[in-house]
Amino acid sequence: MQKKIAILGSTGSIGTQALDVIKAHPGAFSVEVLTANNNVELLIEQALKYQPNIVAIANKDNYPLLRDALAGEPIKVYAGAEAISQVAATGTVDMVLSSMVGFSGLLPTIRALEAGISVALANKETLVVAGDLIMDLSHSKNAALIPVDSEHSAIFQCLQGEQNNPVEKIMLTASGGPFRGKSVDFLRKVTRCQALNHPNWKMGDKVTIDSASLMNKGLEAIEARWLFNLKPEQIEVVVHPQSIIHSMVQFADGSIKAQMGLPDMRLPIQYALSYPNRLRSSLPRFKFADFPSLTFEKADVDVFRNLSMAFEAMRQGGNMPCALNAANEVAVDAFLSGKSGFVEMSSIIEQSIAKCGFIAKPSFSDYIETDKEARALASSLIRT
Repeated sequence: MQKKIAILGSTGSIGTQALDVIKAHPGAFSVEVLTANNNVELLIEQALKYQPNIVAIANKDNYPLLRDALAGEPIKVYAGAEAISQVAATGTVDMVLSSMVGFSGLLPTIRALEAGISVALANKETLVVAGDLIMDLSHSKNAALIPVDSEHSAIFQCLQGEQNNPVEKIMLTASGGPFRGKSVDFLRKVTRCQALNHPNWKMGDKVTIDSASLMNKGLEAIEARWLFNLKPEQIEVVVHPQSIIHSMVQFADGSIKAQMGLPDMRLPIQYALSYPNRLRSSLPRFKFADFPSLTFEKADVDVFRNLSMAFEAMRQGGNMPCALNAANEVAVDAFLSGKSGFVEMSSIIEQSIAKCGFIAKPSFSDYIETDKEARALASSLIRT
């Protein structure tokens, strides 16, 4: 039977690659729902090609164009953030791929889990912001949460068949981004174009900047803490420039399992959509002869302060990771729009979370308010 997929964020990097996977396996998957934030032209193109049951656009200003373009098709058309949250819980959906960017992915993921729908999670911010709430929902509703990020997919795969074996620690690998080995003085002069030139991965702008600043690895560490029920001290970040080993698990006996492959997000996407089965693919194969040297080094947290700030927020717990995420989203947007320097992003985040009120056991409404507060604090620090 075909698995009916809802792709939240279908016009982004993960969403478009997920559609490539679905296209390659028409017998295994069909597209039930497609949503986008603002890219209405590509959403129209995807809808005409894949003929989903439902499409939704977050930006209501684009609704008339979307509606008129699909008027002759048997496709239901909706608009607005609330509509996207509602279609995430569509009863005909077998799995939701949550690949929306940032905080916006939280509520749709909650709605899908509340409906008992399995979620393939590519939106790490969902667990960064409200990991306790999300994991409780996943367990109480018996709705699987399958990681899509290459690092978390690697850990997930290494843990298969190891349910009763205690984990000593996990090692999240990081490429180091385009500025590995550079100094703070160098980073002060970094341009938008330089920061968006990742050496190994093709990703959306926000994730690419996070990778360049190592914030992405910090957010991944917080996500891993919730996904795999770990303590902060059980999570280590290792810089691995070749991006062949996607992450590792060390068990209580000292043995280490690693998941390897060429850096291509279609592989973890396909694994998440097809789990627990592995489908054949025509993706390029890794050859050891092509990589005679795989190297590893420590992350430089003195230069890349975002990583240490993320670990500190994880150790503090409560609403601090939520504040960190909100301030980071504002800072990254400021950098991309030319209103902040690369190094300034760290200062904006640090000052924002220092001023944000701490809540040890936040409710959902507390997360919403923390997000608003941290964004306001960060915005006040950005030059106009």
